[in-house]
Amino acid sequence: MKRSLGFALLSVISLTACGGGSDNDDSSGGVMPPITTEGLKTCDTGSDINTTATQSALTFYNESQYSAGRPSAIIVKINDNKVNDFTFNWTQTSGDNLVLKSVKSPVLAFTAEKSGNYSFEVTATGKGLTFNESIEITIQAANSNQLAVRTDQQAVKGNSVSFRLDQSTNSMPTNINWCLAVGPAIDADISTPEQALFTAPNVGEDTISILRATATINGVQSSDDVSLLITQGEPITSTYFEERVAKTFAYNADSPYATALQECIYSNQLQQSCTTSRLPLIGQTTATDKQAILDRLLVSHQWMGENFEYVLENLDPSGDFSTLLQSVTAIVISYDVRPSFYWVVTGAIYLDPNDLWLLAEERDTINEAPDYRSGFSNELKFLMPWRYVKNNNYTSYTVPRSVRTDRTTTEMMPDLASLLYHELAHANDFFPRSVHSSLSGPTLLDDFNRRNNAKALVSDQLSNFYPLISQEMASLAQVSFRGETANSTQKNYSPTDVTSFFSPDRASDYYAYSTTREDTAMLFEEALMSHRYAIQRDVGITDKPENPSANSIIVDWGQRGRIGDIKLENRAVYVINQMMPELDGASLIKGLPDPIQMAKGLSWAQNLEISPSLNRTESRAQTSSLSSLQPLFPPLRYSGDRHIKPVENPTKIVD
Repeated sequence: MKRSLGFALLSVISLTACGGGSDNDDSSGGVMPPITTEGLKTCDTGSDINTTATQSALTFYNESQYSAGRPSAIIVKINDNKVNDFTFNWTQTSGDNLVLKSVKSPVLAFTAEKSGNYSFEVTATGKGLTFNESIEITIQAANSNQLAVRTDQQAVKGNSVSFRLDQSTNSMPTNINWCLAVGPAIDADISTPEQALFTAPNVGEDTISILRATATINGVQSSDDVSLLITQGEPITSTYFEERVAKTFAYNADSPYATALQECIYSNQLQQSCTTSRLPLIGQTTATDKQAILDRLLVSHQWMGENFEYVLENLDPSGDFSTLLQSVTAIVISYDVRPSFYWVVTGAIYLDPNDLWLLAEERDTINEAPDYRSGFSNELKFLMPWRYVKNNNYTSYTVPRSVRTDRTTTEMMPDLASLLYHELAHANDFFPRSVHSSLSGPTLLDDFNRRNNAKALVSDQLSNFYPLISQEMASLAQVSFRGETANSTQKNYSPTDVTSFFSPDRASDYYAYSTTREDTAMLFEEALMSHRYAIQRDVGITDKPENPSANSIIVDWGQRGRIGDIKLENRAVYVINQMMPELDGASLIKGLPDPIQMAKGLSWAQNLEISPSLNRTESRAQTSSLSSLQPLFPPLRYSGDRHIKPVENPTKIVD
C-alpha cells in the first residue's frame, strides 16, 4: 500500500493496521530512506504496436513480434469508452496451454514456452453493452540471450507500478538501462537496476505506455519492452482513500453484495461508512458458510480469489478462518495492499497478496512499491527480534523476489496463517460473534463507538482483568512503535535492563505494549499458531551492533513459545474464550509446550536449535531439504515490523 494511503488511513479513528510479509522489509529496524526518482530518457527508437480492429468497438493492440520464453501481452481498448467502465474476461481457445493470471484485465499477460499459433477470446461488459471478439497471434522460436521484463499490466493513473527484469544465474544481465519507448513522461526509481518503480502518470484518456530495458547477456546486448495500459479513474473524492487505489472487482460477480463491496470497501469515492443494513457482518446474515464468505471477497486479480477459496476449502480443516471471518464485512486482496490491516470504518480485512501466491506468474502481478513500515527506535541500545520456528527451523518464506520460482502450500501457510489469526483477532476483538445480534448500527462505526466508550471490547476487558505491569516497556513501546522521542534514561537502557522489565511481565511480545488491541491480537496469534501448526514464536532481547545479523546479535534473554508461560495463561485463556469459545481456552493453553529459555551470551543464530525434538545433524538435514532456495538464516525480523505503519501524527490514533 502506498505510503500516503497509509497516512490517510492511520489518521482516521480506530484503524487497526497490521502487516503481512513483504519483499521490501527493512531489516535494519530503522526508517526506510525516501525514494529517489528520475525522468526516464526517451529510447533512441520507438516501439511498434500492431492495431487490430474488430467488427465491434473493441480494438486489439498487440506486439509486432512474439517470442517463446519472453513475457508478452495483448491489450484491448474500447472506442469512445473508458476501459474502467467495463469488466473483462479472457479465455485461450487454441495453442499450447498458457498460465494466464490477468484474465479479468484489459491487458492479457502471458509467456509462451513453445512457438506456434495461439488464439484468445475476450468479453467486455459494461454500461449495458457486451462485446465479444477473438484474436490469433503467432509465437516465434526463442531468441538466444533474450531479456525478459515482467509484467505487462493495467493501472489507473496515480497507481503505483513496478516492472522487474528476470535474473538468471546462467545468464545474469549486466549494464542494465531503462528508457521510455512509448507514452507520456515517467519519473521512475531505478536505483535497483533490475527494477523500475513509478507512479502511473496523469493522462486524459486510456493510454498505452511502453518501457524498454536494455542489458548485456553473455557479452551480447539485448532488450525487452514491457507495456502499461494507463486507464482513467473517477475523481478522488474520498476522505479515507485519498490516494489512488487499484481497480478491484467482486470475486463472485453474482454476489448480492457485489455493488456494496465496490462502493463501500475500497473506493476513492468512499465518503462515509456504509450502513450495516447494506453490508452487515458476515455472521449477522443467515448464510454463514464458505460461499457467504466468498460473496464478500473483493480482488484485483482472479487468482487471488481462487487461492483464497482454495485455502478455505482445503487448508483450514478446523474451520478457524471461516469462523473468525464471521466478524468482518468483507475481504479485500489487492496487488497494492501493503501491509495488511483490519479497519473498523469499513469492517473489512485488507490482505497483502504476498502471503497468498503459489505460482511465479502470480507473484509477478504483485506490486513492488516499497513498504514504508518504520522503526522509530534508532537511539535505543537493544533489539527485540522474533521468528516462527518448527523443529528448530524457520517457517517463514523468505526467497527474494529476484528469484523467480513457485512455492508450495506448505511454504505459504505459516505466514498466511499467522497473518489471518492476527488480523481476524482484531475484528473479533471489536465484534466477537457473541455481540452480533445486539449491534444496532446504523453503521459499524457507530457500534464500535458505543462499545469503545463503554470499554466493552475484548482488549478493554483484558486490560482491565489482566493488565500489563511494566511502565518501562509501555514507555519504550511509544518510542519504538509510535514515534515518541527517547529520553536520556531510555537511550541508556542496556539489554539487561530491558530483560528485567519484560521477562517478569505477561506480554507475549514487545509489540503488545504498543496498544491494548495489539496485546490481544499477539496473544491470540501465537496461541493458535502453536495449537494448530505446532509452530512456536521466538522472542529475544539482544544487543545492537553496527550491522545486526542473526550471527552477530547476542541474546541477553529469550524464550521459545512464550505463550506457554504460566504468567500468560489467564490472559491467553480469556482472549481465546471470548473470540472462539468452542476451542476451550484453558484446555488449549494447557496443551501447549512449555517455553524454552534461550542461552544467554550466544547469538540469535546459535539459539535456533534449542528445541529437544531434533539433534543438530537431523535439523540441518531437514533445513536443507525444505528448499534449495531458502536461506539458512533469513533477514532479521523485529518486534512489530510485520504490523507497524509510519504515522505523521500518532496522537490522531484512538485506541
